[in-house]
Amino acid sequence: MSCQEPAESTGATLTSQARIALIGSPNAGKTTLFNQLTGLRAKTGNYPGVTVSRRTGAASVGGKTVTIEDLPGTYSLSPVSPDEQVVADVLNGQLVEAEPPDAAIVVMDATTVERSLILVGQVLDLGLPTIVVVTMVDELADRGGFIDKAALQSILGVPVIEVVGTKGIGVDDVRGLLADPTAWPRPVITPPADPAGQAAWIDSVLESVLHQPPAGHKKTAAIDRALLHPVLGVVIFFLVMLTFFQVIFTVAKPLQDWISGLFDDAGTWVEENIAWEPLASLISDGILGGVGTVLQFLPQILLLFLMISFLENVGYMSRAALVMDRAMGKIGLEGRCFVSLLSSYACAVPGIMSTRTIPSSRDRIATMMVAPLMTCSARIPVYTLFIAAFVPATMVWGPIGLQGLVLFGLYLLGTLSALVIAGILKRTKLRSDKLPFYMEMPPYRMPGARLVLTQCWDSCKYFLRKAGTIILGTSILLWILLHIPVVTPPPELNEQQATSYQLQHSVAGSVGRAVEPVFAPLGFNWEINVALIASMSAREVFVSTLGQITAAQSDDDSDITTSLQNDTNPDGTPVYSPGTVAAILVFFVFALQCMSTIAVMRRETNSRRWPLFAFCYMFALAWVGGFIANTVVTAMTS
Repeated sequence: MSCQEPAESTGATLTSQARIALIGSPNAGKTTLFNQLTGLRAKTGNYPGVTVSRRTGAASVGGKTVTIEDLPGTYSLSPVSPDEQVVADVLNGQLVEAEPPDAAIVVMDATTVERSLILVGQVLDLGLPTIVVVTMVDELADRGGFIDKAALQSILGVPVIEVVGTKGIGVDDVRGLLADPTAWPRPVITPPADPAGQAAWIDSVLESVLHQPPAGHKKTAAIDRALLHPVLGVVIFFLVMLTFFQVIFTVAKPLQDWISGLFDDAGTWVEENIAWEPLASLISDGILGGVGTVLQFLPQILLLFLMISFLENVGYMSRAALVMDRAMGKIGLEGRCFVSLLSSYACAVPGIMSTRTIPSSRDRIATMMVAPLMTCSARIPVYTLFIAAFVPATMVWGPIGLQGLVLFGLYLLGTLSALVIAGILKRTKLRSDKLPFYMEMPPYRMPGARLVLTQCWDSCKYFLRKAGTIILGTSILLWILLHIPVVTPPPELNEQQATSYQLQHSVAGSVGRAVEPVFAPLGFNWEINVALIASMSAREVFVSTLGQITAAQSDDDSDITTSLQNDTNPDGTPVYSPGTVAAILVFFVFALQCMSTIAVMRRETNSRRWPLFAFCYMFALAWVGGFIANTVVTAMTS
């Protein structure tokens, strides 16, 4: 088998929007190549009729614009999960206008040639113009392996290009071929389609091109003996998570204070330079006091995304999933479910969407039902605000502080609750047989700074976009509702008392007082109730709402932390007693206060019943948990 002359055009005219599918297994370097080719000019959407996401980017080549479609990672074209089914359907022209792509780029990991050739052979059998891109060749060389690229190209009959995506090596060679896929060489004979013939074909290819198989990575094996140990691996996982939360508090605090100071100064400037008091109040208390209060927690969220991205790219997250597969098995789920739950630490929306990789539909639903219990980044402003304000910054043991331990405890409570509830669902409504679990253990790789920072920035952009849209809009609406009085304050009140009275008896305040019978057992007053109701749009709005209320009620320039500490009820008791603070934190562990999550859950399950069930059971858990926390902590501190 050898390369032949470029195939003649079959009559299809290559347009300026030629569509090329990018295919590869997970961890093969597909996304890195996609980013290099498109310059991160990516668009994300969904395939028509299905909920598996698609990512497309534009590459400019020789005056033409080529669309590259990054398909979900797959090991073969014999699908076992929804996202793998989409890959097969796209390549066969059963999705996206019922037309197959004009060409395909198959990414093959040089360190796993035997496994990668399964996908290569299946794609070649489709008859599409194809390029094979061999990645990780530098890692293969470091491990003593060698691939004969010329021999591989001759056998496959298609262009073969070696690429080191993190360094940009070989990317220009790939880009140079994109302009005219009709000119790419085609195989004289495609690989056999039947499994027995395909296995023989793979053996013959390996014998011809893999002159020296890669030796086992000694460092990887040594580390894995510890990280994958059934006991030590679990201990290391919890230590990693504990370090994770200690860093969030200690490293981000100076930058948080700096951002907070900027917004305080901006608010002061507005009050001093805008003569019309309503407008000054709207900007100072409503916008800067609302959105600014949330944005000061950007350093913590940035650190969260940075550490998650690093752990994913260095290869640790797949180990954590394998370690937790043992625990997941006891509740009827598998390691792939835990991967989705880990993704929910950043945001429940992508975590729920990532359940598409789970073959069992019942496992997918069970995972979706508990994914919101994993502590997402939207809870960080709430947790950080109340922990910083009411938990002493004391060291418990060495570098381990009490504040970090409390934050770790909240994350742990959410995670354990998710596992328990998933176990209940799997033993009742969603009972099913457990499927075999397999997950590739990639060698440990030190990710490039650009890759980690890019992924981190992409995640932070979502937070900033939310701050500039949902949180901003809600803050303005709340300012209006907080300043529409229902009754006139008594004349004997001083200015500050009159302001507090007006807020309490405003439209928003009246709603907060109306639901007090529901939340009074948790120790919540009208301000907290207003913030809880507002946070249905986004959890961060809880903090921005409290920022508005405290800014309006305060007669000085105190920050929100100090204002919360000094806030009192009409009888002089603190609004935020230890029991109330504990109830707020526990309530946010359980409550499903995110419309985006509910909407995605509705779309992914194609049902209203499951999102309604999730909202109701989580609200019940939040109320009961908050009541218990308030009762116990109040008894302990009284």
